[in-house]
Amino acid sequence: MRYYRLPGGESRQRSDSLVVVDDEENAYDLTTASDDLGSFTALARAANASDRSVDDIARDRIPDAVRHDLSDLDGEALLPVVPDEVWAAGVTYSISEQAREAESGKPEVYIDVYDSERPELFLKATPSRTVGPNDAIGVRGDSEWDVPEPELGVVLHREQVVGYTVGNDVSSRDIEGQNPLYLPQAKVYDRCCSLGPCVATDEVVTDPHDLSMSLTIERDGEVVYEDSTSTSEMATTCEKLVEYLRRHNNLPETLVLLTGTALVPPESFTLSEGDTVSIDIDRIGRLVNDTVTV
Repeated sequence: MRYYRLPGGESRQRSDSLVVVDDEENAYDLTTASDDLGSFTALARAANASDRSVDDIARDRIPDAVRHDLSDLDGEALLPVVPDEVWAAGVTYSISEQAREAESGKPEVYIDVYDSERPELFLKATPSRTVGPNDAIGVRGDSEWDVPEPELGVVLHREQVVGYTVGNDVSSRDIEGQNPLYLPQAKVYDRCCSLGPCVATDEVVTDPHDLSMSLTIERDGEVVYEDSTSTSEMATTCEKLVEYLRRHNNLPETLVLLTGTALVPPESFTLSEGDTVSIDIDRIGRLVNDTVTV
């Protein structure tokens, strides 16, 4: 199933609603069935407490839930899950390795990671730096080469994988390219990450390593970049990335792990204020964000 977070309806005195889309593409507001199901994290807590899946809990509550208009989901969707932390992996696709080599004065650093057993993992964003669908991502005002990085996001609750989402790891390539030690500044800043439009469980994403992914960037109503790939091109696995993230690391209750990118605009392109970035991942959906300078 797929889970969306929406603004609360006028008839309910709450800020959010959790809407589920079932196997037959019917949408239901689970929050109308139980006030305790106001977020995906709340649903994951209920599943964890009863040793069941989030989809099983949702199916139990659907008969008591109010139907929702499916056509409203894309326009209304908020950040689908509010993670305590967002982590990211780098150099997980061959194209990513090539791009990092091209931008850096020390390409051997990225070659070593690509060939190594240990993956690159880094803290990407906090909740206040993460935006949802239809909100604006940010590019740094002190950077001259900025790009979106479309990535499959793995959603974890109490260290267990509970679903997948679409992520955008917005990055300053020139700052990172100056010196790998500048990575935190190139990656972590206001509006540096977006997630959405929903969380899709493993009943929908049966194989996270066989999903088509596309990136489209529009400027003044015209497409200025467009490309596609597949998660089958990953040089590592989601399982391995999660396993390394867990090592000697007390993870928070809910987090998202971005799994790297294979769609890299050319060196001649930089993301600018006003650009619209659309990322599509098969079986999950489309994440759309405008761009502002921060």
